Amino acid sequence: MSDLELQIEDLWMRRTDVDPSDPEARKLVRDAIGLLDSGEARVAEIDVSTDKVVVNEWLKHAILMLFRFSDMETMELAPFEFADRVPLKRDYASGGVRVVPGASARWGSYLEPGVTLMPSYVNIGARVGSGTMVDTWATVGSCAQIGKRVHLSGGVGIGGVLEPVQASPVVIEDEAFIGSRAMITEGARVGEGAVVAAGVILNPSIPVIDAETGTEISRGHIPPWSVAISATRSRQFAGGEFGLPCVLVIKRLNEGERHDKAGLNDLLRDHGVAT
Repeated sequence: MSDLELQIEDLWMRRTDVDPSDPEARKLVRDAIGLLDSGEARVAEIDVSTDKVVVNEWLKHAILMLFRFSDMETMELAPFEFADRVPLKRDYASGGVRVVPGASARWGSYLEPGVTLMPSYVNIGARVGSGTMVDTWATVGSCAQIGKRVHLSGGVGIGGVLEPVQASPVVIEDEAFIGSRAMITEGARVGEGAVVAAGVILNPSIPVIDAETGTEISRGHIPPWSVAISATRSRQFAGGEFGLPCVLVIKRLNEGERHDKAGLNDLLRDHGVAT
């Protein structure tokens, strides 16, 4: 894989001079995307020693070149027709993935065994962990990293991050629950076992605040095993006082506690919100 990485980086440096129809260039790019598609490589991962997200930029380079080096094609997957440069994934059964009609995943994404896709969409470069449910009309954007046993509820929007190539994608860690119509974008991160209530908007500019102390915990990073809801905080402007969006951590959970749905629903109802 290191040889391929060097070749992709060399090709990236020369990309404006390379003929998009060059068969050797196309093969290199498709080999790299094939590693993403099979799960042998991933666009980003958490470095356990630093707890930081590390981006494998050469794989983002490969994705960007794939769009340039591929021709538009008409693809028929009865009863549907598509016109695109990137094909859809196929043969889900052999990978142990359940895909309900109306769902689709682009080639170059990886779905671990045990994933369930309700009518939804998974873009190129994304990775979805085993036991995860991608519920109806949820979207997993390009390069997003979704952990194991995650629930993405109906209408959830997980944003894609392709450019700039050094930018971290959205990361949803194992066991997290993302409530209906929540929007997690621009490289935001949700920690292991966290519960994100319906309608929460999270990106790296959104403050995450501890409800007990009023302290700002982070920007765009919900801590592990916590319950987070949408809120606002007041800010004075020349034209008056206005509420700016924030995310409020209202409870810290014990490991595994997020699976107590009845208890969580009672907690959220007490705060006038829902999952």
